[in-house]
Amino acid sequence: SQYVHVPKSELDEAQLRQLEEHEISQGPLSVLQQAVRNHAQVLISLRNDKKLLARVKAFDRHCNMVLENVKEMWTEIPKGKNKKPVNKDRFISKMFLRGDSVILGVYCQTLGISMRC
Repeated sequence: SQYVHVPKSELDEAQLRQLEEHEISQGPLSVLQQAVRNHAQVLISLRNDKKLLARVKAFDRHCNMVLENVKEMWTEIPKGKNKKPVNKDRFISKMFLRGDSVILGVYCQTLGISMRC
């Protein structure tokens, strides 16, 4: 966009909208935009050591997301001697995810992940 190097304080509302659209379609958030358009699954790594495999319905610049068909996955380590870690998961049909808990989002079809992506 022609406004990339112009301070945002000098842009009018229409120019700001155009700049934001450019940033979403060309920047890091383009991964989420592609996932929304293609109804593709995204693997999201969270700060609480959990992972989400889900379809992104909507998102914003803060990485807040509305997710559907969410599979939440985590590993529990039982207390005691010689206990092995146990992989757990649960299904959630609809979820609002706050963006500050997101570490990484991977567009599954791009990487060919074989987790039913």
